[in-house]
Amino acid sequence: MADTSARILRLLSLLEARAEWPGAELAARLGVSPRTLRRDVDTLRDLGYPVEAVLGPGGGYRLGVGGKLPPLVLDDDQAVAIALALQTAPATVAGIDDAVTRALTTLRQVMPARLRAASEAFELTALRNYWEFADSPVGVATLQAVGSAIRTRRTLRFDHRTPGGTVPAPGEPGFAPPREVEPHHLVVWAGRWYLVARDRRTRDWGTYRVDRIVPRGPSGMPFTPVPLTDDDLTRLVVQNPDRGDTAGPWECRGSATVDLPAGLVARWAPGGSVVEHVDEGRCRLTIVGWSWVGVAGLFATFDADLHDVEPAGLRDAFAKLADRFHRA
Repeated sequence: MADTSARILRLLSLLEARAEWPGAELAARLGVSPRTLRRDVDTLRDLGYPVEAVLGPGGGYRLGVGGKLPPLVLDDDQAVAIALALQTAPATVAGIDDAVTRALTTLRQVMPARLRAASEAFELTALRNYWEFADSPVGVATLQAVGSAIRTRRTLRFDHRTPGGTVPAPGEPGFAPPREVEPHHLVVWAGRWYLVARDRRTRDWGTYRVDRIVPRGPSGMPFTPVPLTDDDLTRLVVQNPDRGDTAGPWECRGSATVDLPAGLVARWAPGGSVVEHVDEGRCRLTIVGWSWVGVAGLFATFDADLHDVEPAGLRDAFAKLADRFHRA
């Protein structure tokens, strides 16, 4: 019985590893006869795994969708939380990306339809930055509203908080009417979540900080998505200085005008930085950190001339580093 149980678990692992297996190859991998393979497949079906037969020369098997969620015992919220966590797992360990992808695929294959739909509402694109810092948390209700609108291809109506976290009322400074957009992608970049969407009225593309989105009511009218490539997402998020960033809550905050285009600096700026367009060849960069010398060192990575450096603590750090490097 122990050998049989181990073989069935091995069969399940093989079915999860590939989209489809020829019956003869699968039996050979398990070291059993075709008849024993058929019995093991029936056992998996009895346990709630939707193993489907594949027609054709020799026949075969594949693991279908819509089964139970064994062997882990998870409630609905836990299953969706794991799917979301797998998508946002930081790539700090070499070679982990493939394992994360396989784990997410395995989880979704055994999810019931209702849970699979909920997890797919959180489909997102993770774009990696060399300097990632955790930022403002995003509410689950907001993520669900945005993700559902993307998945169902319906417009999203929302207010957008100010950098101070408020939504100005009519007549107050900074008031703006609710936005109505066609949501296309959730993107994680440098520790922040962004929504890439197209304004329903102007047809312009915009990038919005998800932690500042306040959804208004259910999703609206259906729309036809516009295909976006990885280059499009890079242009709209990574290289976009107008993505609504504000400086992170660090003790040291310094800024300088950099003799580089804003789009280039925005791509390589550390997480928690702010890039402001000045002209075609210059931008204003604000960097935060745990020490003035650390902030100065990050500015140095851009290998460009700096002007109008503020505050005095950052200027002193540049002088200290210049003297130290000269002596070195």
